[in-house]
Amino acid sequence: MSAAAIRPEEQEQIVQLARDFAAEHIAPFAARWDAEKCFDRGVIDRLGALGFLGMAVPEAYDGLGLDTVTYLKAIEEIAAADASIAVSVAVHNSLPSQMLLRHGTEAQKDRWLRPMARGEKLAAFALSEADAGSDAAGLRAQAVRDGEGWVLNGAKAWVSNGGTADLVLAMVRTDAENDRRGARGIGCFVVPTDAPGYVRGKAEDKMGLRASNTSAVYFEDLRLPADHLLGEAGAGFVYALEALDSGRMGIAAQACGIARSALDHARRYAMERRQFGRPIREFEAVQFKLADMATRLAAARALLYEAARRRDAGERVTQWAAMAKVHCSETAMWVATQAVQVFGGYGFMRDYPVERLMRDAKATEIYEGTSEIQRVVIARELLSTPT
Repeated sequence: MSAAAIRPEEQEQIVQLARDFAAEHIAPFAARWDAEKCFDRGVIDRLGALGFLGMAVPEAYDGLGLDTVTYLKAIEEIAAADASIAVSVAVHNSLPSQMLLRHGTEAQKDRWLRPMARGEKLAAFALSEADAGSDAAGLRAQAVRDGEGWVLNGAKAWVSNGGTADLVLAMVRTDAENDRRGARGIGCFVVPTDAPGYVRGKAEDKMGLRASNTSAVYFEDLRLPADHLLGEAGAGFVYALEALDSGRMGIAAQACGIARSALDHARRYAMERRQFGRPIREFEAVQFKLADMATRLAAARALLYEAARRRDAGERVTQWAAMAKVHCSETAMWVATQAVQVFGGYGFMRDYPVERLMRDAKATEIYEGTSEIQRVVIARELLSTPT
């Protein structure tokens, strides 16, 4: 992601554009999309036309070339309207875009990264498998050489955009003779989803982020030319770990958007709802909840933006990205739960938005590394730093 700073007024214009688009084209439909378990692909196409699918790509490759803070602010605006849309946008902008940008050849960038940045192609990232979630290096999907090309077989699980993407960056084992070498011998392939042998699984019926397509994908004797391999045949897992820093910050921004929306709904409800003859905003118990919700959200944002600042400065941010991800996601879950409590019995009903926000918040504690895995990463970074 470009570290070039933009002027404050430019940043505000981009964030305001995201806010206005979300208010008009996303927020009014979020509840219906959640119930229907899908959203209109046209929303993604319109976001792409505005440049929001190329936020993390330099202008040289047809992207916006935003700094990390501006990118994350835009993701928060979209997530505050509907976290499911934010998932598709953040996944596309982070892992597949960043891996192609860092490790793709110029020909690969021209063929795939440019149309991705222009919003003409939607991308997904496939790492996890049914038996390789937190232990992602234990994946078993295989790529076997066939002349100058490769043949892929295997299954990937929980792929965001898996059923709607135009291409998938898939992690598969390239060392067919030994499938227990962990992170070594894993390659990354650019897989067009219209390729023969690419099979979409059914969309998962999730607790939250229901409008976002998440599915298994299957490779059944899927043949790819050699130029679909990204970088070195055995280095794909290393590329993925590099890109996860960006992905985790995107999830943290999404979590902040969920928390902000929950706080806004709870605040407005507290001003309208009357009990015992007066608005519940006058009760200290409610006031303290709102104060704590606002304070935790502000602290989460501050941590996230510090991670972003360090990334734009060229620093290693694995620890900071993990801290932001775990803290922002747990903040979102806590704030959304408190919002449900402020609404009382109504908060438990589908007629009100806070129960959806609580369901959506839970996902942020799980995907792109659970909270437990984030703490492993943070501790490992702390203990590996010389004193």
